[in-house]
Amino acid sequence: MNYRVIKEDDLFLLTDPTGNIRENDEQVLGLFTKDTRFLSRFEVAVENLDIILLSSHAAENYIGTIRLTNKEKIENGEVKVWRESIAIDRKRFIADRVLYETVSFRNHNAYPVELEVAVRVDADFKDMFEIRGFFREQKGTIHPVETKKDQIRLSYTGSDDVDRATVIRFAPEPQKISGKEAYYSISLTPFGTAEFELSIFPEINGQAGEAKDRSAALHRLEESYRQWDEECTHVETDNETFNQLVHRSKKDIRVLLTDVGYGRFPVAGLPIYAVPFGRDSLIAALQLLAIHPEIAKGTLKTMAAYQGTKSDPWRDEQPGKIMHEMRYGELSNSGKVPFTPYYGTIDATPLFLVLAAEYYHWTGDEGFIRELLPNIERALDWIDAYGDQDKDGYVEYFQESSKGLANQGWKDSADSIVHKDGSLAKAPIALAEVQGYVYDAKIRLASVYEHLGRPDQARALRESAEKLKAQFARDFWMKDEEFIAIALDHEKKQVESVTSNPGHCLWSGLLTEEQAKKVAERLLAPDLFSGWGIRTMSTTSAGYNPMSYHDGSIWPHDNSLCVLGLKRYGFHDHANRVMEGLIEASKHFEYDRLPELFCGYPKEEGEPVPYPVACSPQAWAAGTPLVFVRVMLGLTPDVPAGTVRLAPSLPKGISRMVVRNLRVGNGSLDLLIHRYNDTHTTFKVLHNSTGLQVITG
Repeated sequence: MNYRVIKEDDLFLLTDPTGNIRENDEQVLGLFTKDTRFLSRFEVAVENLDIILLSSHAAENYIGTIRLTNKEKIENGEVKVWRESIAIDRKRFIADRVLYETVSFRNHNAYPVELEVAVRVDADFKDMFEIRGFFREQKGTIHPVETKKDQIRLSYTGSDDVDRATVIRFAPEPQKISGKEAYYSISLTPFGTAEFELSIFPEINGQAGEAKDRSAALHRLEESYRQWDEECTHVETDNETFNQLVHRSKKDIRVLLTDVGYGRFPVAGLPIYAVPFGRDSLIAALQLLAIHPEIAKGTLKTMAAYQGTKSDPWRDEQPGKIMHEMRYGELSNSGKVPFTPYYGTIDATPLFLVLAAEYYHWTGDEGFIRELLPNIERALDWIDAYGDQDKDGYVEYFQESSKGLANQGWKDSADSIVHKDGSLAKAPIALAEVQGYVYDAKIRLASVYEHLGRPDQARALRESAEKLKAQFARDFWMKDEEFIAIALDHEKKQVESVTSNPGHCLWSGLLTEEQAKKVAERLLAPDLFSGWGIRTMSTTSAGYNPMSYHDGSIWPHDNSLCVLGLKRYGFHDHANRVMEGLIEASKHFEYDRLPELFCGYPKEEGEPVPYPVACSPQAWAAGTPLVFVRVMLGLTPDVPAGTVRLAPSLPKGISRMVVRNLRVGNGSLDLLIHRYNDTHTTFKVLHNSTGLQVITG
């Protein structure tokens, strides 16, 4: 990870490890909000000293600290400033849509030192799509820089007629401001200190954050993180690696939370996907149920607010469809890309239904589920009317938008759906895991409708789901491989690559018992299981590449859904092995954080190999260890039925786990799990204010 990132709400800063954003840097660095880069250059330089990096971290996510010092300065053979005698600290945080930074200096010499410090800034106001390589001819207008004694203002009017600006304020006033540069002459007395402060305001159509007392703003920010931790389920085990991993995950989820008016939900990840993202946000909310169930409600309300209302091929929109991705930048606003929002995803709609049913069974919030029923019914209608346009019983995708995605499942790269001979599958494509999501949604919602006194709808959903299950068992089963095909192509032929996707079908309960056994064994076979995790594609498949984004890499979230599926079918040892691999892998990544993905090389070849442009932090990667907590507990709440079911099983390396403030229904549970040996794990209920019966199995 060669960048440092801090974020709060929808404003985030990415710099290099020294804290700078340099001109022409090839990385996606900058200060971003609303899909626009409001700082493309941000350098603090000591002009008369060579500076070196001591340390750089942003482990807390909301505050970044960079420590720098100097190289030796020699003039005419005489040492003017001893090496490592000047300490330079840069500390920054974001609050109230303002970036605050303090740059401080300490002289460790017994003589005075004069420093000439320059702060250089610029803003190209590029759209995130442009930074990612989208070429456009028509651009807006960069206006001349405006300066005051303590301020630089950079501004731009986009082709979407939106005025954007970046205001940089300095305190105290610099000795000089010239264009996009500010200069300080700092006199450090023997063993003396000095500092200056920056406040940076992104501005859209005249609206910007409001500068407040720094100490108070930082205190409120720290308090919000403390409160978040207090709200979450607390997990403590006798395995410090896992404890750190859960702690890291909760922090990463917190920094990715955003509210666009309907409640908090997780954006997909930094730096590229800090936006509402149907599939990713929904899966992350599902992963979070055992830790913070209210996030599911904010996610569902956000997705419902943007549910499709019409047929619009440009945006791949259809009535009832749940969005793929929402963008706010110039290219989206001016219609150059179809992301306002874009609906080209085949799985977000059934996942929306799965989350809605899960949330209801977890909380018993009947009022909310009734409020959501119109959205649920429109999503069900979309599945049957638009998702299955050829009426073959399967939900398929086909790109209509010229600027949309060709592949519209979670493996959405162009080369991800590969035939046995290496050729790419052609759309319409019916993905295996999507049929699982549809099946699961209908089975779960059937139970919801029964609780709501609507037995006819419940019966129709169950009949439809069982028909799908029988049909799927016949059409997707590869006899030669004894495994589920990743998809059916445009000719209804099996796409015969061996992949991780059928693990999601375990989670959905779509497979027969015999198929489930075969799939579970194959997922843990050496061609799919690297020792660190389950690969996205088997080493025996034609498309396999351990460095590929979707054809041989390891995605923690993908593994988390496989683990849920293995647990569902009773393959406890298989689930434990996958968890053990990923827990061990986490120790090899910065901040003990599971990244979006990593390369699929086998464990016996050495440490996990990072994927070069993986998002970090990333929501559903952060959610993965939180799924492990649920799997270790074997937790299945059914608040409407008045029960919480537990089937605990701890992986090797964990013998004891205490879970507190596990919120279910209107109360909470405290649990003690103890693993005596490979076959015997017990639990004890330490506290139960839910009013629900805790049962085994």
